[in-house]
Amino acid sequence: MSEEVKENIPETETEAEVKEVKEETEKKASKPKKAKANAEVEKLKAEVESQKELLMRTAAEFDNFKKRTEREKIKTAEYSKANILKQLLPVIDNAGRALAVDPSSPDYDKGVELIVKQLVGLVDTFGMVELAEVGDTFDPEIHEAVMHIDDPEKGENEIVMVLQQGYKLGDTIIRPAMVQVAN
Repeated sequence: MSEEVKENIPETETEAEVKEVKEETEKKASKPKKAKANAEVEKLKAEVESQKELLMRTAAEFDNFKKRTEREKIKTAEYSKANILKQLLPVIDNAGRALAVDPSSPDYDKGVELIVKQLVGLVDTFGMVELAEVGDTFDPEIHEAVMHIDDPEKGENEIVMVLQQGYKLGDTIIRPAMVQVAN
């Protein structure tokens, strides 16, 4: 009877059953692959989130660093200014005392000389240097020629008069010297 049953069953039904069984087997086999792929995707998503959070923290830390550095620069500048002004206070005090003295008094001239000497000494402590002296050679980098004379006794581009002294601190020109130049 089994032969009769087999004869009555069309060949295509058997193929369809085999195909159906294969598909079910493949689906069952692909489920672990899909689960594995989903787990990997989740792992990558978590890693991306972690990196994103790290990037945001780093950006925030850098922003805080910039703000802190700017505040420190401002404080340093204020401290430097306060230190300079503190050292200028005795000169201001002496200038006030000089104003209280009669200008026709011989002590007046001596007091003004002492104030100037005190200012020059203070400026020297900061390392500020004068830029021009009579007899120096004119240098357009540090001197400003505001007058010119022809004098056969003087050399070419020789400074014959300093009208306003110039100063520099290190490599920085604070103010160029105004000078009269010969020839």
